[in-house]
Amino acid sequence: MAPVILALRESAWCELTVVATAQHRQMLDQVFSLFGITADIDLNLMRDNQTLADVTARALTGLDKVLVECQPDAVVAQGDTTTVLATAMACFYRRIPFCHVEAGLRTHNLEQPFPEEFNRVVASVVTRLHFAPTDGARDHLLREHVPAANIHVTGNTVIDALLWMAAKQPALPVEVTPGRRLILLTVHRRENFGEPLANICRAALSLVRDNPDVELLLPVHPNPHVKETVGRMLGGQDRIHLTGPLEYDQFVAAMQRSYLILTDSGGVQEEAPSLRKPVLVMRAATERPEAITAGVALLIGTEEKDIREQAQRLLDDEKHYESMASGASPYGDGAATQRIIELLHGLSPA
Repeated sequence: MAPVILALRESAWCELTVVATAQHRQMLDQVFSLFGITADIDLNLMRDNQTLADVTARALTGLDKVLVECQPDAVVAQGDTTTVLATAMACFYRRIPFCHVEAGLRTHNLEQPFPEEFNRVVASVVTRLHFAPTDGARDHLLREHVPAANIHVTGNTVIDALLWMAAKQPALPVEVTPGRRLILLTVHRRENFGEPLANICRAALSLVRDNPDVELLLPVHPNPHVKETVGRMLGGQDRIHLTGPLEYDQFVAAMQRSYLILTDSGGVQEEAPSLRKPVLVMRAATERPEAITAGVALLIGTEEKDIREQAQRLLDDEKHYESMASGASPYGDGAATQRIIELLHGLSPA
């Protein structure tokens, strides 16, 4: 959302209020700092060991108070988090137009990813303007009987932000031996907690041990389910770098320096192809099939054997690697923000 926030703040027709729920305080603060953004209202909702019901309830009541106080003509949110679900619901109850950036992503399986698929499906029901990143996302919405006039294919603003940051050539946060190939690994989704995460760790360790020219970087998600397993299975291993969550510029640098990327992240599936990096998606299903279709990503699941084999093939087979690294991202051309700003300007508050 950073490019949208910055553009709206420069728009003479818009009075902007930035509201943060503060999921993952550390990551939020560093992104705000990088882009020079300050939250006008910070709900600071997160608590230790909270349930999904807890955070949903606090987000809904907290955001409702904001809507009463600010009386906005429209509200914009991005993605499929619990914050987005609560925002859409609060707007519906107050009859305020809700505008959804990154609309229309679907796996058609409420368990994959959990709870994000539910969040975005429910949010779409009450959205006034759907900013779909791709034609495929638009088609999902049309099949759900969303009026075509309310859907606009804009590309995704995540590509706008990525290209802006990549051009600055940020510094890598760890020291990688020159000449070695770096595997970037990210894992955080709830459906991968437990045995799937253990499989991923075993596969990562095997890949590093079997390939002396490979190093691995894993920014460890702050969720305790992730931290405990990753620390126990990969901590202290040669050529494996475990860090805390990376700042956005550092993560962009890690993607730029990487040879290939293993991830369960939705955003990374969009970003990596723009940097011409092959992506192996460690999930059972993805709401971003365009990258799979384009051949710049592979959906490989979370079985240890499959992860090892697909990553090893990219390490060994130069033609296969080049076929996945030569494509561009199907998720945007860097101009999504401008399209969204123009559509918001034309939105009638009524």
